[in-house]
Amino acid sequence: MIQTDIIIIGAGPVGLFTVFEAGLLKLKCHLIDSLPQPGGQCSEIYPKKPIYDIPGFPSVLAGELIDNLMEQAAPFKPGFTLGEAALSIDKTEEGKFIVTTVKGTKHEAPIVIIAGGLGVFEPRKPPISNISDFEDKGVEYIIKDPEFYKDKRCVIAGGGDSALDWSIYLAENKIAKEVVLVHRSSSFRGHLDSVQKVIDMAENGMIRLVTEAEVTGLNGEGKLKKVIVTHQTSGEIQIESDHFIPLFGLKPSLGPIADWGLEIEKSAIKVNTLDYSTNIPGIYAVGDVNTYENKLKLILCGFHEGTLAVQSAFARIHPDKKNVLKYTTVNGVQGF
Repeated sequence: MIQTDIIIIGAGPVGLFTVFEAGLLKLKCHLIDSLPQPGGQCSEIYPKKPIYDIPGFPSVLAGELIDNLMEQAAPFKPGFTLGEAALSIDKTEEGKFIVTTVKGTKHEAPIVIIAGGLGVFEPRKPPISNISDFEDKGVEYIIKDPEFYKDKRCVIAGGGDSALDWSIYLAENKIAKEVVLVHRSSSFRGHLDSVQKVIDMAENGMIRLVTEAEVTGLNGEGKLKKVIVTHQTSGEIQIESDHFIPLFGLKPSLGPIADWGLEIEKSAIKVNTLDYSTNIPGIYAVGDVNTYENKLKLILCGFHEGTLAVQSAFARIHPDKKNVLKYTTVNGVQGF
């Protein structure tokens, strides 16, 4: 049994910053995450993507933000259970919570803060019968490291910002040997500037643009060799390729959290904005996983929510102690 003051479910940016705020109050934290490394979406989905709305950072790569948050939390020695999704939550006779993961790891604490982002993500896969045969053998649903595609022939499918932006990035920075963008329509859902840039790059031969078409088949022995595209008028086109990257988005789901007796609204946990507590006393929800009137799904809002949640948590853990706000500019950061 892992024992701590606060169990944080979700090791994304909001969960990591909550460790820091809890540490200032001398509360120890242990984080649980289904991903094999901290960082949530920032590490898993877009580590090389710049973020522009973090205070004090005109621009910071998502992966760099996580590195900084890990460094900020380090003095408070957080524990981590990674690669294990939280499965169940039970309450003891003493009023504490026991959170058990899918692998049976048990954690006990008087406070649980759910910082699970949008929950568990699954890629939206195109209806290609043998696509699973090529997963990790030429088919990827997200781009983690652009350099992985150095000098490779890439077929990207999709019509949103992700498909447009990555097509531009791989071609403009001369990373991929060839970039083919396939979209089922002649119009795109992405930002107009990105759409125009892709059109311009296609005219200049930097990107091969195939619209009014869909990828319908994959060929190869052991790894991907060819992508089969079916065009609405031209029929079947075979494109030699090393990688097929369908960027149709991810499907978020609360997963097991939805069965914990929490009040749920539109796949998010309802909270009281006084302290971001849920309908179960001692359980809080911060970041994209929660919902309330005028909710904004921004990292900086999650930082604020985590800060207020740990103030309330301190009062629950130490009802007889008065918590006086201490400014770090005066007291510095005193780790454990």
